[in-house]
Amino acid sequence: MTDPYGKEAPLVDPDVFPEWIVQEDDNLLIVNKPGWLVCHPSKNGPMSSLVGVVREYTGSEKLHLVARLDRETSGLVIFAKRPSVARKFQMAIQNRIVRKAYLAILEGELNEPCRIDASIARRRGGPVIVKSEVSNDRTAQSAVTDFEPLASANDYTLCKICPETGRKHQIRVHAEHIGHKIVGDKIYGPDETLYIEFIENGWTERLGSMLPMQRQALHCHRYDFEFPDGTVSFEAPLQEDMQTFSRKNGLIQ
Repeated sequence: MTDPYGKEAPLVDPDVFPEWIVQEDDNLLIVNKPGWLVCHPSKNGPMSSLVGVVREYTGSEKLHLVARLDRETSGLVIFAKRPSVARKFQMAIQNRIVRKAYLAILEGELNEPCRIDASIARRRGGPVIVKSEVSNDRTAQSAVTDFEPLASANDYTLCKICPETGRKHQIRVHAEHIGHKIVGDKIYGPDETLYIEFIENGWTERLGSMLPMQRQALHCHRYDFEFPDGTVSFEAPLQEDMQTFSRKNGLIQ
């Protein structure tokens, strides 16, 4: 594979994709997405996006993406094979009868659990137009996130993060708000112009000097859907890049 964080997006090896599958049956396909792959189809063909790869793998165009992840967020992505199944899971998300748990590596040592209840709005002005911020503006939407530190060492924290709401960039915005930015975050990290530089040029020497990981250390770890007939749960282990960083810095064995 070419550099997954280079200027040109890499293509997925179809022989490797089955290793990403967490669960598959007649109704669902659950995938542990790496942190360098976009979800939605791109101009570079089917093997350049998760949706494209899944369509090639199943031989079906009739797949429903229940919930997406940002390119640089790894972890659980749920595909439904039937419209009725997609509606069931999407309604659960809309009605907030699902618990989501992320794992993240934060800058600094967070010593106590905390709940952040701070509204979020799209930031006005600035070089990065997709950036959001904690705001009291009338356009702001309520947002609640729970942070639970699991391990701290070497000025980093491995943290379990559970968003109660689903605002754009919510975890990343709230992490910045409490002074514990997500490691490798190009927008909410040390300098948001790193994001523009990355989009235009891919990974550069300047990015390498300012970011300890090539992507944001955020991983969708677990879903628990609370249906009337019982709880349905999915879990995906950390991707290798986050495991390696965590071991190197004494966060996991």
